[in-house]
Amino acid sequence: MTSKQETAKLFEEGLQVRREVLGKEYVDGGIAKADDFMMAFQHITTEWCWGYAWTRDGLDKKTRSMLNLAMLTALKCPNEIKLHVRGALHNGVTVDEIKEILLHATVYSGIPAGLEAFKAAHSVLIEEGAIPGKK
Repeated sequence: MTSKQETAKLFEEGLQVRREVLGKEYVDGGIAKADDFMMAFQHITTEWCWGYAWTRDGLDKKTRSMLNLAMLTALKCPNEIKLHVRGALHNGVTVDEIKEILLHATVYSGIPAGLEAFKAAHSVLIEEGAIPGKK
C-alpha cells in the first residue's frame, strides 16, 4: 500500500469512528464548511486522532473518551470538553463517571482548569437531558 493509500485509509476509518462518537451531522458539517485552509486541519485530526489513535485495539471507546475529558481539562479546552462530553455519553460514560473524571483532573490540573471543565460539561449535560437544569 502506498503512503497516499494508507493516508486515505486512515481518513476513511477515522471518519467512520469520528461520526460514531461525535455524530454524523457535526462531523459532516465541519467538513462541508472547510475551505482549503481548514481542510488541512480536518485531514490531520481525522487521520491522526480518529484514524490512527481511536481505531487501535488497546483501549475501548469509553476509556478513550474518559482520557480525553481528563486531558482536555488539564489543557483548559472548554469547547473541546463540550464536544467530548457528548461523545463520552455516546460511548457509555455515565454522568457520575464524568463528574469523577473532572474532579480527579481538577486535583492534578488546578481549580481554574477544573472550573472551566465543570462549566462546559454541565452545560452539555443539561442540553443532552442527562441531568436536569435548575430553574
